[in-house]
Amino acid sequence: MIDHQTISVYGAAVERYRAAPMSPDHVDFLDAFASKVCDGGLVLDLGCGPGDQAKRLMDHGLRVDAIDATPAFVDAAVALGVPARRALFEDLPGATQYDGIWASFSLLHAPRDAVQSHILRLAQSLTPGGVFFLGMKTGDGEARDNLGRFYSYFSVDALQGMLTDAGLTVTDCVTGRGKGLAGSDDSYALMIATADA
Repeated sequence: MIDHQTISVYGAAVERYRAAPMSPDHVDFLDAFASKVCDGGLVLDLGCGPGDQAKRLMDHGLRVDAIDATPAFVDAAVALGVPARRALFEDLPGATQYDGIWASFSLLHAPRDAVQSHILRLAQSLTPGGVFFLGMKTGDGEARDNLGRFYSYFSVDALQGMLTDAGLTVTDCVTGRGKGLAGSDDSYALMIATADA
């Protein structure tokens, strides 16, 4: 299910989004994630935004399948040399098997009652020993931010539980607070989990 209001907000803010730097925690997790994926592995960047994180994954020698629901983000990613395409959560994973999944603050835009099933389907598309990164804002319930974007919030324990229930082992977790596009100070969690080898 696509939330047109969220897509519209992102489509109007591509340049602001491209200019926003990744937090140091986020950079550390991307680099740690990349080091855990097998050499030359295929990574799904789920909700690639303007493509800067996918490009960094490619710079680590990984192959990337980058998707986003916002056409302007896909165009920006392609302009960076990222193989990006437009797709929705419901379109995935298809028959592709991934060595890594990079879900960086994307699944939080899915309805709360759909997040667990998305994580389960994505986890089933991992190769043995595959790596799953999940970045989410934390909290409870569903809401729109002051820009109009839709969000689903979960506690850290609930997020870890969903990854575990999907058959993954959480190996790294950090929590923090930060300001995003809307300027609000939000709590978040970054997690890396692995599939059995």
